[in-house]
Amino acid sequence: MPIQKVSRKRKFVADGVFYAELNDVFYRMLGFDGYTGLQVRRSPVKTEIVIRCTRPVQIMGEKGRRLRELTSLVQSRFNLPEGTVEIYVESVKNRALSAIAQCESLFTKLAKGQAVRRAVYAIMRYVMEAGGKGIEVVVSGKLRVARAKSQKFRDGYMIKSGNGVNHYVDQAHRHLKLKAGVLGMVVKIMKPYDPTGRNGVAVKPADVVTIHMAKE
Repeated sequence: MPIQKVSRKRKFVADGVFYAELNDVFYRMLGFDGYTGLQVRRSPVKTEIVIRCTRPVQIMGEKGRRLRELTSLVQSRFNLPEGTVEIYVESVKNRALSAIAQCESLFTKLAKGQAVRRAVYAIMRYVMEAGGKGIEVVVSGKLRVARAKSQKFRDGYMIKSGNGVNHYVDQAHRHLKLKAGVLGMVVKIMKPYDPTGRNGVAVKPADVVTIHMAKE
């Protein structure tokens, strides 16, 4: 059969939809096991998926059994030929700078009945002590009274616009169902600049101005 050529625009959109759907599936299935994100590397022959997580042993399962189940699920869900999908697991280098990991931690604390302010302040202190430049947490719903409201907690430095948001701000959200209603949680973490990319972002920030000494 002749191979149909796909325009660059359609391929770009298709790759974005594939990434979004795959991220949503893994987020629902592996959210409680420390899932923090993924990376997709596609080629005409093979599709490689790298799962980033805080607890890789739980995601891999006994002797990689769960990893094989995820591979079969991705192949059947997206109609990919058998043997063309490979899934790897990568441990997160700094758990404190992962918005999904901290959102899951907040979810667990609130599910156990801990006070909202105490749980949020513990997470904010943990992130700032680990080197984060800023953090913003929004908790909305019926917190302690009958009327629903929203509380916003901030600390440090946080950018809201520009291209730097795509590189430096990590965002995650979760919903917790309680007897009184549903609580919504949004966590935003501003990562620091790190040329090595191990404990931050390797992309140099655009709003930082360096003044060099005048040459004699």
